[in-house]
Amino acid sequence: MQNLSIIILTKNEEKNIEAVVCNAKQCTEKVIVVDSGSTDQTVILAERAGAEVLFRAWNNDFAAQRNFVLDKIETEWLLYLDADERLNPQLIESIKAVAASGENNKQYTIKRYSHAFGQQFRHGVLRPDKVARLFPRGKVSWVNRVHERPECDLPKLTLNGNIIHYTYSGWTQWLRKFEQYTTIWANDAYKKGKRTSPFGIINHANFAFIQMTFLRLGFLDGFMGFVMCCNHFFYTMIKYLKLYELQRRERK
Repeated sequence: MQNLSIIILTKNEEKNIEAVVCNAKQCTEKVIVVDSGSTDQTVILAERAGAEVLFRAWNNDFAAQRNFVLDKIETEWLLYLDADERLNPQLIESIKAVAASGENNKQYTIKRYSHAFGQQFRHGVLRPDKVARLFPRGKVSWVNRVHERPECDLPKLTLNGNIIHYTYSGWTQWLRKFEQYTTIWANDAYKKGKRTSPFGIINHANFAFIQMTFLRLGFLDGFMGFVMCCNHFFYTMIKYLKLYELQRRERK
């Protein structure tokens, strides 16, 4: 039996799907694509590349998409990979070593570098980060409808190697994700009882800009680094404005 399954979430990823499946298959033959209703060639290309494709209807919940596959995994380990991410050679060897080790009492984080708009970012919004992605079967579940995160009680170790994240190839893609993420966040926050005010909206947005520009040194990434900090101000302001709009509807 294979020791590792790699899970990839997709929706209209025909530009990425063949490359990410081929990249994942350097670790294991068990690659599972969870598709949420692609209308392009994603499913056909994924199957042609050798992936197993499962379908789950999209309901604005990224954590639910990731959790969907948990009771369908039979391998000892599972690793999550986004369609626009790639494992570098050192990381592939590290993952294979863990899967073959016979141990299943730890979870693993991976350092990730982001490329966007033709450059690699080292600070600010798209600074390198560590993401928990490799887990023993039955030891993880995901929470939050957007900006989802895993919950796992096992000790964390960091794997050698890294993920390259090829996010935001253009502004149309950025705007599409902007609209989707701010709406999901506002609806989820509202249901959880979170509320805001005009002062709160501006305060949150200003702090977001200061944090990314100066505290996390976004200005060091040049013009595009500063642009992304400005975008983060706008992103934060709009998600709280959408929350405020839901409050006003409630009062009416």
